[in-house]
Amino acid sequence: MVVGIVGVSIVAFFSMIIGTAVGMQRGDFDQGLWPFVTMLPLIGLPIGFVMIMVLLFVSTKRRRQGGTGASAR
Repeated sequence: MVVGIVGVSIVAFFSMIIGTAVGMQRGDFDQGLWPFVTMLPLIGLPIGFVMIMVLLFVSTKRRRQGGTGASAR
């Protein structure tokens, strides 16, 4: 899930950069699907960061709880 959310957000970010490089103006981003594309990195990247922190916390907690039996093998 983390890779999917962050990946889609990065693709949306690069699509905005490419659209600007091709010659789209500021007003062109207000039509069609572009408002969603411009807001996606603003929402998706922080959610992805929080999910990575939660994954790190959960995996660290599991290693500490199960570390005594696993290290003896």
